[in-house]
Amino acid sequence: MKKEKGIWKVITASSLGTLIEWYDFYIFGSLATVIAGQFFPKTNPTAALLSTLATFAAGFIVRPFGALVFGRLGDIVGRKYTFLLTLVLMGGSTFAIGLVPSYESIGFAAPVIVLLLRLLQGLALGGEYGGAATYVAEHAPKERRGYFTSWIQTTATLGLFVSLGVILITRHALDDDPQTSIAKFNDWGWRIPFLLSIVLVIVSIYIRLKMQESPLFSKLKAEGKTATNPLKESFGHKTNLKMVLLALFGATMGQGVVWYTGQFYAQSFLENVCKIDFDQSRTILIWAILLGTPFFVFFGHWSDKLGRKWIMLAGMFLAVVTYRPLFQELLHLSNVEQKTEITEERKEQTTLQPISGSLDSVRIIEVHQSYTDGTQLHVIAKDTLYHDVNKYALQPVIQQAKLLGNGVYWKMVGLVFVMIIYVTMVYGPIAAFLVELFPTRIRYTSMSLPYHIGNGVFGGLTPFIATLLTTIYTGDPLVGLMYPIIIAGICVLIGTIYLSNQKTIH
Repeated sequence: MKKEKGIWKVITASSLGTLIEWYDFYIFGSLATVIAGQFFPKTNPTAALLSTLATFAAGFIVRPFGALVFGRLGDIVGRKYTFLLTLVLMGGSTFAIGLVPSYESIGFAAPVIVLLLRLLQGLALGGEYGGAATYVAEHAPKERRGYFTSWIQTTATLGLFVSLGVILITRHALDDDPQTSIAKFNDWGWRIPFLLSIVLVIVSIYIRLKMQESPLFSKLKAEGKTATNPLKESFGHKTNLKMVLLALFGATMGQGVVWYTGQFYAQSFLENVCKIDFDQSRTILIWAILLGTPFFVFFGHWSDKLGRKWIMLAGMFLAVVTYRPLFQELLHLSNVEQKTEITEERKEQTTLQPISGSLDSVRIIEVHQSYTDGTQLHVIAKDTLYHDVNKYALQPVIQQAKLLGNGVYWKMVGLVFVMIIYVTMVYGPIAAFLVELFPTRIRYTSMSLPYHIGNGVFGGLTPFIATLLTTIYTGDPLVGLMYPIIIAGICVLIGTIYLSNQKTIH
């Protein structure tokens, strides 16, 4: 009973820190459309969004380097103080992003500073997960590693959940008038979620300082058997290197793309392709996450009984064969051309705003349409009317926002929930799977690298690559899905042939 109580203290300390780290990381991704207008020129919104997503992805690209640096520290110095250090670095850089002046204030220095802070975040996160997973696994009974480590897996998704909640609350709390509140948020209020993170980080540091070192690592250290060169032992020995490569190409690579497709790209698709209202696109994800999160523990526990391999590969396989139909249905549900308009409720308004210092004006045409399924469409078209008759107006800039009816809304929640289930299948067992592949003396280093290449590089690039593909190949709104489908498919093939389904190895 005492041992059981002790493991829950370990899980709490590890999970809270990991939740905060992911909260910090997710704020940036969730606010990509807002940040694009703050740190990049506003003349080309598409280029600004792609630049923001590239900056977001840069943090993931450096995660393997963080895994090497902090993994080595973890195997030499210890688990506790290494992932305590990653927390400080991550939290500090996140807080600092909330202080960076906008592009309009300091020019190109703004995106450069943000990029540097994102790189620091990525390096820190490269050491965080491996430390937390190893720390919990080395406290847990071997026969229940899947169950206990799966609680850590919930924190990444809960971090996204909390970040979305804080964003929505802040967005509507800045003024009594909803439109004014949103305008204030887009102007300066977006900084608040970043700045608030420092409070959470301080709490987590306090909790982690009270924890003891991993018993398995302490035993190795007392016996003088800790690794002197974990990098060489992890990647210089043929047998261990083979396990690192199998972990990457047979598991974590596919896990990464399923993770980011089911959450980040799904939300981006709802907002940017389906044109769903800002708040609704995020509450759809919030509900799906809330309903899906318990399944991390379910599949982690199940993997203790059935083994890790087939649960993870089943999640990847289902993603491969169903992603296009699922996203196609999201597109179908949001397509107003297939809905019946209530024509008598149609509202149209045209206003002219004089341009200061000239005789020209900006024409704003607002159209509000209602449909029988409860969906509402708000379209704003802006162009310039020139006083000089020899000048012709350019193509109007059109903004759309769809507010879904209740029935359609919950259908979309259900579709995203299915994608979250795939996430729980691949992510719930993977911590135990990685821990069990490698011996204790080099475990932190060995498991961190394939995880962060698979999850960070292959997975983290998903929103950027998918969005880029849709920008290039405009004829197919689902073309972005080819990237996660191909990567997950390769992983399923390699994992099926070469991975073992042993429940425990070490």
